[in-house]
Amino acid sequence: MAWKTTWLLFLVVGAAAVWTARPRTELLNVCMNAKHHKEKPGPEDKLHEQCSPWKKNACCSVNTSREAHKDISYLYRFNWDHCGKMEPACKRHFIQDTCLYECSPNLGPWIQEVNQSWRKERVLNVPLCKEDCQIWWEDCRTSYTCKTNWHKGWNWTSGYNQCPVRTACHRFDFYFPTPAALCNEIWSHSFKVSNYGRGSGRCIQMWFDPAQGNPNEEVARFYAETMSGAGLREAWPLRFGLVLMLLWLLN
Repeated sequence: MAWKTTWLLFLVVGAAAVWTARPRTELLNVCMNAKHHKEKPGPEDKLHEQCSPWKKNACCSVNTSREAHKDISYLYRFNWDHCGKMEPACKRHFIQDTCLYECSPNLGPWIQEVNQSWRKERVLNVPLCKEDCQIWWEDCRTSYTCKTNWHKGWNWTSGYNQCPVRTACHRFDFYFPTPAALCNEIWSHSFKVSNYGRGSGRCIQMWFDPAQGNPNEEVARFYAETMSGAGLREAWPLRFGLVLMLLWLLN
């Protein structure tokens, strides 16, 4: 009987852990634990230019939004013009991308823990609306770069990123032959191009009109509910098995 008592205690503890699991509410209206993010989202009345759509509820400060518009800013010392002058139409997308990353409180479903010196969390496979990716690629295809993954592998000896030795500058469409290649690969799969379009409620918009509200709130809510629902469904077999085992032990 001692072994039955031990198993009973083990199962009671396991059952308690399963039944007391709570919804993952931290997926909504949250900021990443990263280099320049605020601890919690909130209003910022004077966010700069392309970051202004997030001013009602932002994870970025006013100063971060200003720096997002500068070349080789203090944010990351990143040089957009590492292969000559980037076309202004192309640079607008990278500024908007930076604003989304720094300011959005709607990326919670895709936040992942990382062990990096400059941040503790990142986003992975954010479903970017297909039009946003397509236009980004079209506006950048005639600008030049020397790498496909801009997160790593640069020469930082000058204090900002330069092309590594033995790499060559080519047009974007050489390194990124398709829109998906650009959006999926450039930031280590931070984005994953969606099959859904803008306004669908199923993909994150990098560009939106704040006068119409923030469409990414609905998107984050949908994926958070999907993930929480999946967690509950996955827990049911374990719960059922624990109940059967408890009934057997009590007989």
